[in-house]
Amino acid sequence: MQIGMVGLGRMGANMVRRMARGGAKVAAFDVSPAARTALDKETGVSLHADLAALVSALPAPRVVWVMLPSGEITEQALQSLAKLMAKGDVLVDGGNANYKDSQRRAKDAAAYGIHFIDAGVSGGVWGLANGYALMLGGDKDAFARVEPFVKLLAPENGWTHCGPVGSGHYVKMIHNGIEYGMMQAYAEGLSMMKAKEEFNLDLAEITEMWRHGSVVRSWLLDLTAEFLKGGQALDSIDPIVADSGEGRWTAIEAVELGVPAPVMSLALMARFASQGKADYGSKLLAMMRAGFGGHAVQPATATSKPK
Repeated sequence: MQIGMVGLGRMGANMVRRMARGGAKVAAFDVSPAARTALDKETGVSLHADLAALVSALPAPRVVWVMLPSGEITEQALQSLAKLMAKGDVLVDGGNANYKDSQRRAKDAAAYGIHFIDAGVSGGVWGLANGYALMLGGDKDAFARVEPFVKLLAPENGWTHCGPVGSGHYVKMIHNGIEYGMMQAYAEGLSMMKAKEEFNLDLAEITEMWRHGSVVRSWLLDLTAEFLKGGQALDSIDPIVADSGEGRWTAIEAVELGVPAPVMSLALMARFASQGKADYGSKLLAMMRAGFGGHAVQPATATSKPK
């Protein structure tokens, strides 16, 4: 029960804590000294200054789990680890990744004789207490090596071996696309209720009631009901919603498969709009109305100008 963890951000650090508290010995590394220091009092965790030291600290055959942001930082870490690890070791990528990249990375690792597991991880900041939902892809023998740590990380029945390499990140990608759609539906419905001023609806009371027996109950609804108890005006919140990338990959995959996914795709477009990417188009629409109908155009204000 020894494992290496690379990446000690919000998710990675709490995954280290959960595994260590479950009895595993975890060798951990992050480029940030502060991230390493945050775990220096955690029992069962050894901290290392670089990847080579982490790999050397683990007995063969090794399991090393990478929990880094999607993109070049993950690419570099996986390539470096593949050169440091030995034949028969298992390399796990638990960050957000396009499943096609995972398939390619598995081939790269195989050239060194290293097994590759792609792990979709859901749970966010609540994972330490509640466990992480895990969706994993890779060959059965490699998965069997990782499974003891998966059982420490996940709640009961909260993990599955989806299939071959790439399937874990594929399932997580679709998971996030569904999440986008659910969040958008809640946001639109609650916005309509808030706009019906004549009823003076208490959104906190309504969402709390929905949590008990309603067909729309979910963890997202639980979280929504909780923050609405603190006030439903949300005046201090900027209406900008980021997208992590998996919603984009889901929409692209739907096009490539020829499978209609309008809800997930439109939810993604709504996020783009919230980021100001619809502003120029809206200005063009306003000018068109002015052009053919003489409709007044609203001048830009300090709050409406791009940030």
